[in-house]
Amino acid sequence: MSDQDLHLTRNIGIMAHIDAGKTTTSERILYYTGLTHKIGEVHDGSATMDWMVQEQERGITITSAAVTTHWKWQENTYKINLIDTPGHVDFTAEVERSLRVLDGAVAVFCAVGGVQPQSETVWHQASKYGVPRLGYVNKMDRSGADFFGVITQMKEILKANACPIEIPIGQEESFKGVIDLIKMKAIYWRDETLGAEYSVEDIPADQADEAQQWRDNLLEKAADFDDEMMEKYLEDPSTITEAEILRAVRKGCISQKLVPVVCGTSFRNKGVQPLLDYVCAFLPSPIDCGGVDGFLPGSENETTHRDPRSDEKTAALAFKIAVDPYVGRLIFFRVYSGKVTAGSYIFNTRSGKKERVSRLFQMYSKKQIQVDEVSAGDIGAVVALKDIRTGDTLCDEDAPLVLESMDFPDPVISIAVEPKTEKDMSKLSDGLARLAEEDPTFTVKVDEESGQTLISGMGELHLDIIIDRLKREFGVECNQGRPQVSYKESISKTVQLREEYKKQTGGKGHYACIVVEIGPADPDWKGGLQFIDATKGEALPKTYLPAIEKGFTNAMKNGVLMGAPMDSLKVTVLDGKYHPVDSDALSFEVCATNAFRNACVKAAPGLTEPIMSLEVVTPEESMGNVIGDLNKRRGQVEGMETNHSGAKVVKAHVPLAEMFGYVTALRTITSGRATSSMSYERHAEVSKQLARQVVEEQGGNVSLL
Repeated sequence: MSDQDLHLTRNIGIMAHIDAGKTTTSERILYYTGLTHKIGEVHDGSATMDWMVQEQERGITITSAAVTTHWKWQENTYKINLIDTPGHVDFTAEVERSLRVLDGAVAVFCAVGGVQPQSETVWHQASKYGVPRLGYVNKMDRSGADFFGVITQMKEILKANACPIEIPIGQEESFKGVIDLIKMKAIYWRDETLGAEYSVEDIPADQADEAQQWRDNLLEKAADFDDEMMEKYLEDPSTITEAEILRAVRKGCISQKLVPVVCGTSFRNKGVQPLLDYVCAFLPSPIDCGGVDGFLPGSENETTHRDPRSDEKTAALAFKIAVDPYVGRLIFFRVYSGKVTAGSYIFNTRSGKKERVSRLFQMYSKKQIQVDEVSAGDIGAVVALKDIRTGDTLCDEDAPLVLESMDFPDPVISIAVEPKTEKDMSKLSDGLARLAEEDPTFTVKVDEESGQTLISGMGELHLDIIIDRLKREFGVECNQGRPQVSYKESISKTVQLREEYKKQTGGKGHYACIVVEIGPADPDWKGGLQFIDATKGEALPKTYLPAIEKGFTNAMKNGVLMGAPMDSLKVTVLDGKYHPVDSDALSFEVCATNAFRNACVKAAPGLTEPIMSLEVVTPEESMGNVIGDLNKRRGQVEGMETNHSGAKVVKAHVPLAEMFGYVTALRTITSGRATSSMSYERHAEVSKQLARQVVEEQGGNVSLL
């Protein structure tokens, strides 16, 4: 694609709460843009975007599928790189890494459920990466659908400047079409089996006043973003043209100060074509996003800018790694500047190595179409690069830079796994290593004492899918232990300590001495080691400080109670001594590790556990049972409210340790009428009594509590 066509490229994602209809909407987009000739359905397992067996069986999205398609609007053909992201909180990493490389997003809301918990999560993730959004209220044909109720929720809960550019004609069973407030025309879909046939007609007389009222609202909001339109709006609004409204709304959308909202029902094939038109009209091209800034390697202060042009130096970000059964390891990447050409070499700034690009692909869900190059503004995939991880920057060797990577949450739940037969041991470790490469929120470690393999992830569903994939993709049947919570260790007192390390061998000896103050990190500290140098004079050369810091950082991975990691710690180095011959960096690193162990024993060690934010939507008559059950689970109810369909919404914070099997229990106490969603909130201190019980179960050192 040439640079002059780059303004016709849209890199977009579809994001929403689970079950709002993201994948169904993506399937309709593929059908109407001509990529598929049969509409795939989530409910019967034929969805193109949900290509994994587990996705088709469970009717959920697990991995974000990428696909390239085209759409014609206003005489131009637009290239759309579309990514369908998961809605389930267990797969939050997939959403995070997709949003990092997208220029715009379609936020799908259920017309009945409105703004749900995961809608909020993905909305805030999009805000974090500065991604402009277009709202799409789906399922307008469902009983209880309320388009304007969802608009109100977007304003109140998401604090979004939501602006309808379509309003529905009828709703629930009588939903027939939409009124386009920019064209001031009614659009009716005739044949709902395929829905490609629609007619543009005059607005029905009984909705003319309502349409005019919402058009005035649209003009008032859009005028804020365009001075020429503002003049016309103040003098004579009737002189404002369609092109002027499109231009003003586009400016508001790209600046993230306005969220245009359309509606439809993807399952009934109504509303998708105008949605595609407005994706092209309002969401930004790579040119609108204005290039990318990166750091020069080894410097966090010096930045460099790259424009989205193919004649620039290359800058690309690897955002996803997938293992394809036919082509092997696929690395998905977004090119911000320059181009990646088949047969050329690409430099990885993290590893400092260059690798040969053998085959390049444009993605079509699980199929690949081979291409010669992927240029600025485009998304592609490459095979056979060995040493690449999620978040790596790929660039030219003579012009290196580091693009901002992605942050992923720590896993909160672990289970022990072992193969059913001894001969599958190597297949298990190979499969787990490949799955851990794909997913940054999935980790594998072998417990040194018990020799057990522990796998950790974001929730029970996450680990269920991993076990299922081991069986299907790698042919390994596993026995699994019961789920364990990922506890962390903490200290609550500050202690001062002098630690000396001496070791005399035949030749050169080892010597280090440090005086440190160790205690809890400051309240505003974000996590990790808070390391402060308070040494005075020459007693301890500054060259040894990095080794001391490294010793404490590594020691924090295994606490003194039961070997769980410590989330945060404050260490102040007050003084120290060294020997001109026997002291070296390794001696100070070992000395720091010993100091950590000896100090934590005296600093009132304790445990922290993951606390989950829970939202339960329940009929009013079951609310007492739901709250009673949460109290039994050590839950703290934070608030109760009524949603727009009259159901009660209970919000609570509950320890993850008490939440195993909760979905089944909730079904029982509400006769299957309640739904719940849960996401990680924070780690919080565990009571002494409970901590003793946990440490004892894990075979830790109870005497320290």
